[in-house]
Amino acid sequence: MFIGHFAPAFVAAAAYSRGPKLGTYFVAAQLVDWAFFALAMIGVEKMRIDPDATVMVPFDLYYMPYTHSLAAVGAWAISFGIVIAIWHKDTIAGLLSAVVVASHWVLDWLTHAPDLTLAGGDKVYGLGLWNHPEIAMPLEIGITLAAIIYYLKRSRGPAIQPMVLIGALFLFQAINWFAPPPTEANMMVYAQSLIAFGILTGFAVWVGENRYFTQRGGLAAASL
Repeated sequence: MFIGHFAPAFVAAAAYSRGPKLGTYFVAAQLVDWAFFALAMIGVEKMRIDPDATVMVPFDLYYMPYTHSLAAVGAWAISFGIVIAIWHKDTIAGLLSAVVVASHWVLDWLTHAPDLTLAGGDKVYGLGLWNHPEIAMPLEIGITLAAIIYYLKRSRGPAIQPMVLIGALFLFQAINWFAPPPTEANMMVYAQSLIAFGILTGFAVWVGENRYFTQRGGLAAASL
């Protein structure tokens, strides 16, 4: 799961316009991956390239208890939610932000081969849809498009910014699916992932700054 992780971000931003803008929810959606690749850079969490890991993705994510265990994701979600609730002085905004962070584990559980834990340890979980591209690819495209449509229907603004973001999302997804895989997990792989997250988040900030949400009575109000 890559761009599918951003689907909850679009939904949260559209469902509660008084909360953070889209860019903040993009950070929430991939927060644990931001943390994973940062920790992988310093050797705390680990991955390797294994062409047999799954049919679609050759990443063997064999040690990631601090970011991708259910307990860790819960801790990241609660922490991020508290920060947002305090920053925005809005409990609902904090709860939605926490849910977006937590959604990462659920979506990874759907697609990953068993490599997710509850709180570290040897018992691993994952439905393994990456071994079934005929299911995984339409699912990822479908939930992402549905969320984008919901966001655009709930908001008003220029078309150029969301079109750029949509184009970038699907370009990066195509690269993720069809580009030759790396031969080894190294600093370049980690840096490229973080740069991709940064670019997409930058575009999401741009979109969020230029979208307005329809309020009762048909008036448009800027998102906070």
